[in-house]
Amino acid sequence: MKTFAALCLASTILVAPAALAQTSPAPTTPPSSTTSTPPTEATEVQTTAPGDVAAQDPQTGEPVPDVSGPGSSGELEDIVVVGRNIPNIVRSTPEVVSVLSAADIARTGEGDIAGALQRVTGLSVVGNGFVFVRGLGDRYSSSLLNGSPLPSPEPLRRVVPLDIFPTNVIASSLVQKSYSANYPGEFGGGVINLTTLAVPKESFLQIGGGISADTETTSELGYVYDGGRYDTVGYDSGERRVPGFIRRAGQTGAGVTNAADLISLSNAPTTLLLANYHLPPNWSGDTSFGTSFDYGSLRLGVIGSAGINNGWRTREALQQVANSASGGLQSDRDTVLTDNRVIVNGLIGFGAEFGRNKIRFTNLYIHDTLKQGRLSSGFAGNLTGQINGRDPLIQQNTNWFERQLVDSQLVGEFKFGDLSVDLRGSYANTKRKSPYERAFTYEYSTIANDYVNNLAGNSSASVAFSDLNEDLWSGQADLSYNLNLDRPVTLSAGYYYQDTQRESSRYSFEYRLPGNSALNVVAAQQRPDYLLSDSTIQRFGIGLVNTSANQGVAAYDADLTINAGYGQIEAEPLDGLRMTAGVRYEDGVEVVRAGAALNRRLANNYWLPAATFTWNFAADQQIRFHVSKTIARPQFRELAPQLYQDFESDRLFYGNPFLNDSVLWNAEARYEWFFARDQRITVAGFYKRIDDPIEAVASFPTNESPLQTGFANAPQAKLYGAEFEVQKYFGLNSLGDFFATKRLLVIANYTYTQSEISAGNELVADPISGTRATPLLTQANLLFRDGAPLVGQSDHLVNFQLGVEDTDTLSQITVLVNYASDRVTNRGAVSSGVRLPDLVERPGARLDVVARQGFSVAGADLELKLEARNLTKTRYQEFQTFDSGRVFVNRYDLGRIFSAGLSAKF
Repeated sequence: MKTFAALCLASTILVAPAALAQTSPAPTTPPSSTTSTPPTEATEVQTTAPGDVAAQDPQTGEPVPDVSGPGSSGELEDIVVVGRNIPNIVRSTPEVVSVLSAADIARTGEGDIAGALQRVTGLSVVGNGFVFVRGLGDRYSSSLLNGSPLPSPEPLRRVVPLDIFPTNVIASSLVQKSYSANYPGEFGGGVINLTTLAVPKESFLQIGGGISADTETTSELGYVYDGGRYDTVGYDSGERRVPGFIRRAGQTGAGVTNAADLISLSNAPTTLLLANYHLPPNWSGDTSFGTSFDYGSLRLGVIGSAGINNGWRTREALQQVANSASGGLQSDRDTVLTDNRVIVNGLIGFGAEFGRNKIRFTNLYIHDTLKQGRLSSGFAGNLTGQINGRDPLIQQNTNWFERQLVDSQLVGEFKFGDLSVDLRGSYANTKRKSPYERAFTYEYSTIANDYVNNLAGNSSASVAFSDLNEDLWSGQADLSYNLNLDRPVTLSAGYYYQDTQRESSRYSFEYRLPGNSALNVVAAQQRPDYLLSDSTIQRFGIGLVNTSANQGVAAYDADLTINAGYGQIEAEPLDGLRMTAGVRYEDGVEVVRAGAALNRRLANNYWLPAATFTWNFAADQQIRFHVSKTIARPQFRELAPQLYQDFESDRLFYGNPFLNDSVLWNAEARYEWFFARDQRITVAGFYKRIDDPIEAVASFPTNESPLQTGFANAPQAKLYGAEFEVQKYFGLNSLGDFFATKRLLVIANYTYTQSEISAGNELVADPISGTRATPLLTQANLLFRDGAPLVGQSDHLVNFQLGVEDTDTLSQITVLVNYASDRVTNRGAVSSGVRLPDLVERPGARLDVVARQGFSVAGADLELKLEARNLTKTRYQEFQTFDSGRVFVNRYDLGRIFSAGLSAKF
């Protein structure tokens, strides 16, 4: 791999003359007790989050995590079998769940929910906060907030990236891996239900802040650009405002030749790449508050939080693309990307409780911005080999990806004797704006003995403007009735409605001279901001050629309407045997309108049965059996034939309008031994058959095009595996007085998964056929290798936590180990009729250490948190393996991250 210094040397053409200081021109609640003894009588336990008006565990007196989900009425009642009570949510729920309470999340030290969830058995976090359940991609899972659906601000994904949810706004996170009819039918891997804080138990105010350093980024060299004056807090000041003539040109497909219009575009602030030799550290700040009061029998409360996180990351990546079965390279580049990501969040919630009834009105705001500078040096296409010791080309990009999620929901959970009524309504809006996606390509010229850009086409200078807006309305009503029979029987029914509407556009242009002529060699040596300066534009008559429809559509709109109803019964037909069985009818109409020839309408309805049997054969042991049928619809972006730049993988994606729904058949068996409070051993086996799974497939649209990712239905796949988990506390009082109140916590889980795609001579829609009025059909075994694993599936997932904590005070130190084995990210492209090897990611092992210490100063409760992340300094690797060796699609070092945070609660 070429050195970072060599890359800097190769890009001298893009250097600015001066910059500001340090910026120089550059190429372009203490844990629960350790034991418990079940009481002899059944006792109902309501659940709530620490700090809320809590129903408490009848033995420990501690609050139980608050979980608000469809049909739960705000409660997770204990399982009652043969007169025994089981005070544990994980055990008492009829389905297979994992629950992270606020205390569990705090122990991991993660600042966001995605990081905390990767510690759960069978879960892994891929890319930018997307949670995979049992190796299935995010399309096979769904995210809920207080039981209502969340749209994603990331247009490539169906679910919201969970790393934008700070942990201080979440009371609990429930992961349900076995399907039940009260949840939406798009449930292949599982559902992740986040529950926000509700009515606080007492008034409080908490303020905190933190700082962190990354050994690969902090005070190191990175590439930045000016942008707007509010970029530090993640908001554009208006510098990147999209002019009306750009929108009109994009809609009509026209070019722009008016010099007055052209020079009105933002130039230097969005174009000039600078080298910052001392990137700043990461920092964050947050505050939360809550209060409540009683009005007769009514308890009212308000809770709010706000936070900001500003982080930097530099990746020095080797990026290679092979286009032949021998591993011959189409391109080989060194790329340096510097990301400045700013997340701003706010939550305001109002709650009311009266008796066993609860109403919550929750409003959530998340603004997530990534400002990216990118510089690449190497060869591509016909430009191979160095010239006079210089790489044949260099490329610079400046990007701004702005995502926003606003969610407002009203939830009522009521109990009228034996009748429970849940009512939920929500509105969510998500936006993604990416204005001024700028790209410049300079080629080395022996005539000029320098890099030149003569604006002669081939994307030598381009700009794109992307905009997405999505509205999601949902409503649901759930009824549950407890029959007064000799044995417990509960009947449930509900109705669900969802309407999602999306508008998306991407208008792209190339700077060209009249008649496709070229700049003279002197003018072509100018750096990017001078190249597009007012004087250069006017002197040479530079214009914009509209390229929006070159590889797809400039704009599309889409909608998804779902109507669903379900019935479910929960009963104890025999002593020690609990049954939950139900069926859901779901009718969905998904439409993508991208132009007459590329419109797609999927109108399907399904009967989705599910049944779980729990045999509580001993006071502390049980076995579960589960079977169900679920579905997975194509995401809008997978159907829409529009280019999309993913900043995490640094790759272009393109939709396929000829995809079909996937249907999943699920089965699971699980043994659970709860030998003490919050201590357990579980062993499980699971199996899934997937008809028409949607897989990411790499492709070359043209011989010299960069690698792109499309989507295609494989004929069928199966996935099976096993899980093991143990959680155990060990008292340390025998070691002396200092350890009298301390204990050792051991949590370990392991997931083994295997998957196989079945692909023969069946015909499937080719992933690059979206520009055609009818699909280009390809034999499945040309796109997929028969027996290959599913995209995103790791054979082995290991999580290990070893911690020492004080049961009387806030004092914890935890060592966390996470390992994921290799997993496929994309199917290999087909080149000259030959399917190339799959693209494989190697996540590897990661070691983290988190310490938390509480203390008091002047009447305030303070918490100090110290973290050391990725101590193994695990490298990111994505590669293809050929007979001649590996080709690294993406390889870069990840730094060690050290952080400190302090919060005060009053």
